[in-house]
Amino acid sequence: MDVDFIFKVAAIGIIVTVLNQLLVRSGREEQAMMTTLAGLVVVMLMIVSVIGELFNTVKSVFGL
Repeated sequence: MDVDFIFKVAAIGIIVTVLNQLLVRSGREEQAMMTTLAGLVVVMLMIVSVIGELFNTVKSVFGL
C-alpha cells in the first residue's frame, strides 16, 4: 500500500467533515448525511480496488 493512498483517504475524510459541519450549521442535516454517505462510498470503492490488487498479488505469488 502506498502512502499516497492513505493521504487520499485522509483528504476525502477532511473534506467530507468540513462539508458536513457547514451543512449542519446551515440547517441542512439531510444533505449533510448524504454528503457523509457519498464520502463513505467513495472511500469504500477505493479500498475495494486495493483489496482486489492484493488478492491478485497473492494469487501470483502462490501461482494459483
